[in-house]
Amino acid sequence: MAQVALKGNPVTVDGTLPTPGSEAPAFTLVGEGLADKSLKDFAGKRKVLNIFPSVDTPTCAASVRKFNTEAAELADTVVLCISADLPFAQARFCGAEGLDNVKTLSTLRGREFHTDYGVAIVDGPMAGLTARAVVVLDENDKVLHAELVNEIAEEPNYEAALSALK
Repeated sequence: MAQVALKGNPVTVDGTLPTPGSEAPAFTLVGEGLADKSLKDFAGKRKVLNIFPSVDTPTCAASVRKFNTEAAELADTVVLCISADLPFAQARFCGAEGLDNVKTLSTLRGREFHTDYGVAIVDGPMAGLTARAVVVLDENDKVLHAELVNEIAEEPNYEAALSALK
């Protein structure tokens, strides 16, 4: 178990964050129209997994906006924004914001993703949601970069994540 913070208060996170050089754990989550979407659905593309608790928080929304902007300039790369939000809420947010360079996935199903990716919040007011993390994969699902953000209320290190793709 790891420990992060939420506005300075300790939060326990279960599971193991994938490490650079390892193969990313397979997953199946929920995409647009409640369709199952697996890691295999993005085969052959580099992937940025932007993992966060909910798009309805300012920091999470900021990360989706930032990765949407950056994704437009990344060749053969898909940005997957992963949260507990229902696909309807994710689509509504992206539509209202005009964000079309990211794909959203919900942990509505496939909850093993939480522990497989080391982001399962197990205590505190956000228990059951995911901690903030970014995992970058190459086209063969090898982990290039992984960051579990120490303070959930802060944005990830975009520069470190994106430089893993250069």
